[in-house]
Amino acid sequence: MLLDHNGQERWSARDLQILMGYEQWRQFDDVVQRARTAIKSSGLDDCDHFAGARKVISGTGRWGKQPVADYRLTRFGAYHVALAGDSRKPEVAAAMTYFAVKTREAELAQAPAPDVSSPEGILALAQQYVVAAQELVTTKKELAVAKPKAGKWDAFCDSDKLIDMNAAASALSDVTGGLGRTKFMELLREEHVRFLQVQNPRLPYESHKAALRAKVKLVETPTGWVEQTFLTPRGLDWLADRLGANMLPLV
Repeated sequence: MLLDHNGQERWSARDLQILMGYEQWRQFDDVVQRARTAIKSSGLDDCDHFAGARKVISGTGRWGKQPVADYRLTRFGAYHVALAGDSRKPEVAAAMTYFAVKTREAELAQAPAPDVSSPEGILALAQQYVVAAQELVTTKKELAVAKPKAGKWDAFCDSDKLIDMNAAASALSDVTGGLGRTKFMELLREEHVRFLQVQNPRLPYESHKAALRAKVKLVETPTGWVEQTFLTPRGLDWLADRLGANMLPLV
């Protein structure tokens, strides 16, 4: 968070990308654009809250530095970015809570203070605090519901937080009946769920990649290094819903 020449808060979108757990700028820029659209739809000028900027990061440019596109966001803009993010990510849910609390605090700070020289003024002040506390409690409860089931598939993730097909079959044992990888993949094909391209069996479908449900990584085998498709926790969530797997994961 920075302060502009007027002493107002300004947030770097690149910094928020990291705080909200997005690995790629392209994906986070989509979130920023959704937030801008939401602000414009409410009749406000999104340019008041999203200013184009540049940020220098470590890269392949001169002296190991590279200028990249960025945005300078007001707190209101940053709040809408958090709202537009994937609420199943714990980092996004935390950002939502933070900006909801900060926004409410700012609203209370700008509200005219009741005259506490009278019993009526003291009562009005107490009522304001009660209303604010109730709103914050409600907000936190709503965001807690929106949070992902933290650690739901941790027991099946590797060091990269990815899940291979053997582990996925074990995680969905209520559906697979204890099938191994080969039979599990056959089951997926029967259900018309395909994570591999027909033209190039090394690559997952673009839709799964774009939805952050699957990734490809190199795996060492006795015959050398090969590329394999892995599910992300989000992908396993999606697959559990797709197969109607209404069960708790094994622990």
